[in-house]
Amino acid sequence: MTEPFRQNGEYPPPPAYPAPAPAPASLPAPHRSGRRARGPLALLAAVALAAAAVGGGTAYAFQTLTGDDSGNGGAKNVNGTSVSTGSKGTVAGVASAVSPSIVEINATTGSGKSTGSGVIVTSDGEIVTNNHVISGATEITVRTSDGKTYKAKTVGTDSKKDLALIKLEDASGLKAASLGDSDDVQVGQEVVAIGSPEGLTGTVTSGIISALDRDVTVSADPGRGQGGEGQQGPGDGWPFEFGGEQFNGDTGSSKTTYKALQTDASLNPGNSGGALIDMDGNIVGINSAMYSPSSAGSAGASGSGSGSVGLGFAIPINTVKGDLAKLRAGATG
Repeated sequence: MTEPFRQNGEYPPPPAYPAPAPAPASLPAPHRSGRRARGPLALLAAVALAAAAVGGGTAYAFQTLTGDDSGNGGAKNVNGTSVSTGSKGTVAGVASAVSPSIVEINATTGSGKSTGSGVIVTSDGEIVTNNHVISGATEITVRTSDGKTYKAKTVGTDSKKDLALIKLEDASGLKAASLGDSDDVQVGQEVVAIGSPEGLTGTVTSGIISALDRDVTVSADPGRGQGGEGQQGPGDGWPFEFGGEQFNGDTGSSKTTYKALQTDASLNPGNSGGALIDMDGNIVGINSAMYSPSSAGSAGASGSGSGSVGLGFAIPINTVKGDLAKLRAGATG
C-alpha cells in the first residue's frame, strides 16, 4: 500500500471546499412576491375567483367578501311588493310579499252590507277595488293584513270599467303594491290570487292564466246589486255575462263590457277587488267576477255545488293604471 505523499514529513492540508458554481445565465431569476397586493384590485380578483368557483355571481361574492349584508344575501324586497330573490317563483314567496298590500273592504249601504277586497296603491292609503264592491256605500271600513281598521271615503268611480278608488283616513306607512304590465301576461303563466272570500281576510289561492282578452259583461248600474257580494246567497258572486250567457244572477239592462284575464285560481265571493299577481309579486289584474254553479240563473247550474269552479276573471292592471288619473280626479261615471 502506497502512503500519501508527505512534504517535510507532513501530510498536505485538505483542499478548500469548492465554491458553488454560478447559476447559468439562461435560468430565470427567482420570483419575488414582494408586498402582498392590497385594496380594491386584490378584492376584485378574489371576487372573480369566488364567483367562478361557486357560480353565485360577482355581485353576491362581492357582498359576502366585503361583509356588506344590506342585501340579506339577495333576499331584500325591492320595488314595493317584489318577491325576494330567494323566494321567486313560489306561492309562499308571493303571499309573503304581497299580502300586506291587500285589504278587506266592508261597505254599508241602504240595503245591507257587502264584503270585498282592495289593493293598496299608495303608502298613504289609496286603494283600488271594484265599483260593485262599494257602489252606493254610505260607510266604508277597511281592514289591513295586520288587523288594523280604517274608515275610508270614495274618491272616484268608473262603473263602465267596474273600478273604484277609495282613500283611508289618517293612514300612513302602508305597503303599496307593485303594479305590473298585463300586456306581458301569457296563457299558462302561473298566478296567485289574494283577497277576502266570505270575509276570510288574506286568503291565498294559485293557478294559471287560462285565457286572455275575454269579453266579460257586468252591470253598469251603480244602484243594481247594492250590497254587493254580501247581499247574495252563499256561493253567489257578482252577476256577469260571458259568451252570451248570464252568471250569478241578472245583470240588468245597463251593462258594460271589458276585456278580462281568465284564471283558474280559485275565486269566491269577497275576492272582488283583490289582486291577481305574477310570480315576481307584481299585480297583473284586479279580480272582478267568478262563475258559481249554484247561483240562481247561472248557465249550466246544477245546484249541487257552490263556490269557485276555476272560471274567474280579472281586470287587466294596465286598464287600472290608465284609469287612475281619472279616478283620482273624482270621476263618478
